[in-house]
Amino acid sequence: MSSSQVQHGRQRTPSRVGLVMRTIGIAVAVALVSTVAVAGYAYTNITGQISAAAVDIGGDEPVVAPPFLGAIEGGFNMLVVGTDNDSNQGTAYGERDATLNDVNILIHVAADHQSAVVVSFPRDLVIPQPECDDSDAVSAQPLNASWERGGENGLGCVVATIRDLTGLSIPYAAATSFNGVIEMTNAVGGVQVCLAGPIDDPYSGLNLPEGYSTIAGADALAFLRSRHGVGDGSDLARIGSQQQYLSSLLRTIKDSSTLSDPTKVYGLAQAVAQNITPSTSLKGADTLVSLALSLKDVDLSKVNFVSYPVTAYVDDANKVQPNESLAAQLVERIATDQPFSLDANSTSTGSVVEPSTDAATPTPTETAEPTVPDATAAPTDSAATPDVIEGLKGQPASVQTCAEPAD
Repeated sequence: MSSSQVQHGRQRTPSRVGLVMRTIGIAVAVALVSTVAVAGYAYTNITGQISAAAVDIGGDEPVVAPPFLGAIEGGFNMLVVGTDNDSNQGTAYGERDATLNDVNILIHVAADHQSAVVVSFPRDLVIPQPECDDSDAVSAQPLNASWERGGENGLGCVVATIRDLTGLSIPYAAATSFNGVIEMTNAVGGVQVCLAGPIDDPYSGLNLPEGYSTIAGADALAFLRSRHGVGDGSDLARIGSQQQYLSSLLRTIKDSSTLSDPTKVYGLAQAVAQNITPSTSLKGADTLVSLALSLKDVDLSKVNFVSYPVTAYVDDANKVQPNESLAAQLVERIATDQPFSLDANSTSTGSVVEPSTDAATPTPTETAEPTVPDATAAPTDSAATPDVIEGLKGQPASVQTCAEPAD
């Protein structure tokens, strides 16, 4: 196994670049919701920017987008990839010879547009990988090596690897790097996060007090990059922060004040267009809008952010391998469009559900505590609560969690 791979567990001398946040990619997917209003704001310009960067990922033909401003028919899967080596990053976060796909997020929207699942695949997940470009197939390699294995088409190789792992059709994909999350967070005016205690992490630069803070720009990047400051200091603990941040971002984007603000909508659409490499199936802004429209009415309690089930890798406890039984349950639910619930103790390592009675009161310089739907409230419709997948880690987008400081 290559010694250059980033370790899952604690590291004595971590590379600064190795800490570059692995959650930037999913911000693109969540931000697609905002492109619903792009029709009135430089549609041609944004379409041109997206089309110019598009790459072919192969695989199944995507569903043809309906006429502009119509939701796409049926469900879909989309992979969002975040790389750690942006050509525009300069030396602020160090330099790396190879580019790794440290963010690997699959978004599934159900055919009835009533539920969605967002799956985070750990970068240190050791799995077989298919032949890509000039690279032969391999029997066991960390997932974050697949971009480099793809050569000129790194995105296509990551898609092929996840497609082989899950057996799911993935007709849409997009890649970005940390510059994207900074621009998109700024475009919505910041995202509110919660800390169960103060965190001062010199590796990522995160320095926030206990309670609620509204973060943007470099602070947002630091929150998403922080590993040593959260939970047990593992890379998996960072997924919990990722899920909290993106749930908050989704709530912000879906909030009426965001979608009705032309400046925020256009800024977010521009941030998406300027900071992604899309698959050719996404090269038209009409397709982005169609995908966004399928998400805009999904109840937040029915959007589950989950971690792909893993266990310690047999040959290296600092890496992980699939928990095959639990992963099969998750994939089967996605493939058959069956919604599911998460149990009360499902939050990822390093995250806790915010106690309604013990929450820290925001200071006058912070944004007021967000209105978050009660996770225990009765469903808004007559449908029964979906079955729980026991052992699955994650959170619904409707639930506010807080990051726990490292021990």
